[in-house]
Amino acid sequence: MRDQAMEMQKMLDAEVIEHESHGVTVKITAAQKVRSIDTNGKSDDDITDAVNDAIKKSQEVAAKKMQGMMGGMDGLKGLLGG
Repeated sequence: MRDQAMEMQKMLDAEVIEHESHGVTVKITAAQKVRSIDTNGKSDDDITDAVNDAIKKSQEVAAKKMQGMMGGMDGLKGLLGG
């Protein structure tokens, strides 16, 4: 199980989401680590909105990936009484 968790973390770190909002481009991993922010001279409010939107998208990607991995763990349900 620990190996699976480590593999999931590697997958989340490797998945980079690029999100553009209000002229600001944010690159963030599915593990919610910001890789870069290109502000193009935009205001702090525009930057904040773009970063928050990018985080939300990365959380959605991470949730989908984790659901896929959990689907492969159906065998554990019987062991755990599920």
